[in-house]
Amino acid sequence: MGSVILALPKIEDSRRISGYLQRYGIEPFAICRAGAGALSKAYQLESGVIICSHRLADMSAEDLAGRLPENFEILLLTAREMQDDCPSGAVPLLFPCKVSELVRAVRTILERRDRRIREERAANRKRRYTETEQNYINNAKAMLMQKRDMTEPEAFRYIQKTSMDTGRSMVETAQMILRLGMQF
Repeated sequence: MGSVILALPKIEDSRRISGYLQRYGIEPFAICRAGAGALSKAYQLESGVIICSHRLADMSAEDLAGRLPENFEILLLTAREMQDDCPSGAVPLLFPCKVSELVRAVRTILERRDRRIREERAANRKRRYTETEQNYINNAKAMLMQKRDMTEPEAFRYIQKTSMDTGRSMVETAQMILRLGMQF
């Protein structure tokens, strides 16, 4: 799960919110008074949320939002009259609020960030084939389906398993199946 950084101008407020979060199993990574400190901590981490107010010791929440790493989001503790001044991309939370609302907002942001990171990693892991390579695989599947009376998923799994067993790529395995033809 991502990390939580508290960046509020009054350190007492940060400590109080940190205590609330800890009671609900969320351990803040850092407490900062200034935006520069929050940014420094954020760049050490993979993802997370910075809980802040509109104004920090050295910059505004809008300045902070513009400098954040890609996988970080801002949870902006805001008064009702300042809600419209929320920076783009920040999640506003009317403050004061119930502890349960704060915890729910933090968990929602962290879960959404984690899901996005998992999806990006899965997409990067997924092998993309050229049209020619995909044709080899499709033709080998069709041959297996016809000659071995397999379903398409069974034929794909056969190519995949043979590929792993022989240490060859799926394309090389499909080409081998097509070359050997009737023996399969």
